Order: sequence, then C-alpha cells, then structure tokens
Amino acid sequence: MTHSLPGLDVSRETLEKLSAYADLVRKWTRKINLVSQKSLILLWDRHIVDSAQVFSAVAPTGGSWVDLGSGGGFPGAVVAILAQELTPDLVLTCIESDQRKAAFLRTVSRETSTPFSVLDARIEAVPPQDAQYLSARALAPLTDLLGFAERHLANDGTAIFPKGARHAEELAEARKHWEFDVQEITSLTDAQAVLFKIGAPRRV
Repeated sequence: MTHSLPGLDVSRETLEKLSAYADLVRKWTRKINLVSQKSLILLWDRHIVDSAQVFSAVAPTGGSWVDLGSGGGFPGAVVAILAQELTPDLVLTCIESDQRKAAFLRTVSRETSTPFSVLDARIEAVPPQDAQYLSARALAPLTDLLGFAERHLANDGTAIFPKGARHAEELAEARKHWEFDVQEITSLTDAQAVLFKIGAPRRV
C-alpha cells in the first residue's frame, strides 16, 4: 500500500521510514498503550498525517523543536523523520515522563536511523528549553499548554497545538489567563479540528 502526505513532497525513503515507524507503533501497542486499538486501523491518517500537518503548519527552517508529552511520538517522531529530509538543521527533543514510552521513542530513533533526543522527565522538571518550535498533541487544555510554552518557548518562538471540536471553548478559557498571538489553521484530517499556531504567550 502506497501512502502519501498531503501538502508535503517527500522521498520514498522518508515514506518508508514513516511506514517502519507505523509498524513499530503497532508492535509496541500490544504491550503498552501508545494509541487506542480503534485508531490503529486508521493509523496513517489519524496519527501520521495528523502529525505531519503540524510540521507543515510551522515550516521550520532550523533551530530547536521540542515536543511535549510525546507519548507514542505524535507529532515528535513524525516531525523528526520529516525534518531529516526537509530541514536537516532542525534539532528535535521529545519530552516524555513515562519510562516505557521513552524507551519506545529511543527504539524508533535507533531503528529508523532518525536522530532525536528523548528526555524522560516531567515537563515542569526539565530545564527551560528555549525552543524555537514547541508542539504538543492530545496532552492538556490550552491554558496549561501556554504555561508550558511560557517555560520552554523562546521569546520569538512558535508553538503549535492541534485541538479538536471544542477548540473554541479552550481558546476562550485561555484568553482569561493569557495574552498571545494566534493563528487558527483548519485540520486536514478533521473538519472540526484546528491547529493553533501561537506566539508570544504572556500572563494576563
């Protein structure tokens, strides 16, 4: 089966790496809960394409990218695989406190020959990362994510947070506590979802 990534022109080698990564997700999900059994059926569209659009929305030019609460590697591992071909100067770090998931991420890096770092610690305990790009998917409400961004995002950095059907409620709640620049990008994989592209978060 030939897979593709909407909006991204990548080599067959990169698609093969993503397929190998998908196989690792399927294998490890039998032992640890990386993704739901239901979403395994739609793994490519539901998780890989969904993560790839995070990379596309940011269009990184280099520097550091930190993925928070990486879990099974969405979007962090996908971003790392794409960056290896499209933005080789990008340095990616995944933060994941669950030791088993951190072990999985290191396995992905090794078995797909994709360089990225894994910090197995709580987001709050990791020293400020001064990241040029910051991502998190299905991790926490937007208000909490902005707190993480305040700690780990560079002053001129960009945060990208995919959000589902209740995104308008999360945005309204976050504005009670934070001021920030925001661009809403409609998701490629869910018409009710968006990606919040955020800069300059500051507490009200």
